[in-house]
Amino acid sequence: MFYTINDQEVLLRIKAQPGASRSEFAELYGEDAIKVRIKAPAVEGAANKELVKFLSKSFKVPKSDIVFKSGEVSKTKMLRFPLTEKFEEWVKQYT
Repeated sequence: MFYTINDQEVLLRIKAQPGASRSEFAELYGEDAIKVRIKAPAVEGAANKELVKFLSKSFKVPKSDIVFKSGEVSKTKMLRFPLTEKFEEWVKQYT
């Protein structure tokens, strides 16, 4: 599973694809990650900043509440953030 919900927090595994024409969710990447296209290049943390901004808008979570658990310099990343209704609605399309 590409996400885990624990104590009102979400752990989300992402396969990032920087340098896309726009930021968007793509398809499941195997069974344990979701592919996210990021419009920023993978230069000096720009893609990570854009990813946090994109997730913040998508799930209505403050950017400061999105934390990298692993993968800051890798294309496969694990992020933690508070559970929101927006996330619960979004995840239904993948289950």
